[in-house]
Amino acid sequence: MARVFPQAGVSSPYMSTERETFTVWMKSLVYQTNGLTVYNSNGEITYRVENYDKSSNEVHIMDLHGNILFTIRKKKLWLFGSWYVYGECGTLSSTEEVKPFAKIKRSCIRDGDWEVRDETNEVFWILRFDPKFAFQIIDVHGNIIAKVKPKQSSNGVILGEDVLSLEVKPRIDHSLVVTLVTVYGLIKGIV
Repeated sequence: MARVFPQAGVSSPYMSTERETFTVWMKSLVYQTNGLTVYNSNGEITYRVENYDKSSNEVHIMDLHGNILFTIRKKKLWLFGSWYVYGECGTLSSTEEVKPFAKIKRSCIRDGDWEVRDETNEVFWILRFDPKFAFQIIDVHGNIIAKVKPKQSSNGVILGEDVLSLEVKPRIDHSLVVTLVTVYGLIKGIV
């Protein structure tokens, strides 16, 4: 799998050489389940998450066709949990162990923020801005990789607490960014 953070070349269908803006609807496409649906700037569904059981420790990020791109697993550690992200072949049997692609845990340096450490040990941060659902994903140098905020109409009216705008910088794998948005939704108990 190609690297998905800033140094990655554009060799993936999930990356672009231009800044991308998505709409994230914090609702599932399936009736009465938790999840989220992500639309590109043309209004086409690009990603979806169906969380059929909110008490489950596993959630899948899928493309429009239902192909699993990433699997998120929650691991409970004392009072806090951490989340492990596995690539599309992250399905495990009970006897084998696959190394996670990324690990997300509560920051011990930045209160209320979350540390993301990828498979190469590169560190990124999910920085929250308000108690609802606005945050940024930054690299270790403080460069903004992605921003999530409530979506506004052209007149400045917020479209609802469950409709978000996601901006992703060029050459960033937006499927992984959507995965991090999903983890943050799991942390907040929304997804």
